[in-house]
Amino acid sequence: MRPVKYVNANDVLPEELLSMIREYYQGGYLYIPREISREVRRRTDYRIELEKRNHHIYLKHLEGRTNGQLGNLYHLSESSIRRILAGERRRYRKMKERIEQILPLWGMETRQLTQIYSSAWEVNHSYVMKAYSDKGQLERNIKITEILAGCNIPVAEIVPSGAGEKYVAYENFYFFLSRKLQGSNITDLKNKEIARKMGCAIARLHKAFLECEKEIAFWDNSLLDEMKGWVRENLAADAWKTVDRESYARAVKSLENVYGFLPKQLIHRDVHFGNFLFSEGSLSGYIDFDLSQRNIRIFDICYFLTGLLAEETEDAFTKKEWTENVRAVIAGYESITRLLAEEKAAIPCVMECIEILFAAYFIGMEDFKHARDAWEVFLFIQDCKEDI
Repeated sequence: MRPVKYVNANDVLPEELLSMIREYYQGGYLYIPREISREVRRRTDYRIELEKRNHHIYLKHLEGRTNGQLGNLYHLSESSIRRILAGERRRYRKMKERIEQILPLWGMETRQLTQIYSSAWEVNHSYVMKAYSDKGQLERNIKITEILAGCNIPVAEIVPSGAGEKYVAYENFYFFLSRKLQGSNITDLKNKEIARKMGCAIARLHKAFLECEKEIAFWDNSLLDEMKGWVRENLAADAWKTVDRESYARAVKSLENVYGFLPKQLIHRDVHFGNFLFSEGSLSGYIDFDLSQRNIRIFDICYFLTGLLAEETEDAFTKKEWTENVRAVIAGYESITRLLAEEKAAIPCVMECIEILFAAYFIGMEDFKHARDAWEVFLFIQDCKEDI
């Protein structure tokens, strides 16, 4: 049984609601069961993904891309690009001001401040400041980081404020500072040795995540439920024009047949080279646990491998190159933790479902070009099935 988290009701409930509750119960512990609807959580995930996309657009703008080039790259109109850039500039300026105002709480002055992710800023080349609007998510991620550090997983070291606080609340945001991890993102996507090391890294993280589950309750998600729920709804709303009904039905049936045999646990849920840092060919750090959830553990492996195919690069994977990377990742994972035979057999099916999920996601965003791209990845995976 997972431990129950106790909080003081004075800290989380408005006074009028607290007064009403006191009419029924007071002076002891009152357990309020968690209720997070899948629809609410899905919208939260959409928002996070959309914020990341908009920030990527802004960074490429700073690199010198024109609005026309950005529109072609992200399949958006130039007016949409202008609107996104204007919004990002406003967010950039306001958040920069907030961080400059609170840095003295850590005994620092601003010498260098650079936005590196949608909610993260590099400070003085040595630290990273991250901003959250959700206090609960921040506290959960801090706890994850502390547990992982205790398991000798390379994660960022949290730097307390001068008052000894792990984070600081300011203007409806919550900020925490950590030391910047060494390393950078891998750019050679086809390197089989790096692929093997990624498999090892995912397995080590999964082992440590089991310790996190002993201390924190996480959202218990289900790929199968998503496939039979909002994914189907979005595809049907598209009149099955992007993903045909028969392919969807076969993929869901295959997943349903094996789902009960697949181990479930806490996973990262956003495994790609941007969230795994390497230094001199070795893993140097894990970042970004914002989307972490309970799900089938092979989701992380499959998500990473399908993500390689989705990268917008001129040097696309051949069938041979990609299947070699698939085998390298699995070999790396199994050098740390053995996969069940059912898991290995289910990998192609899970990868297909992930691409159908992404097609449905982009359909929901009315981004039909990326939805078709996801369908093309699905077809590529189908063509590789016998070699995985």
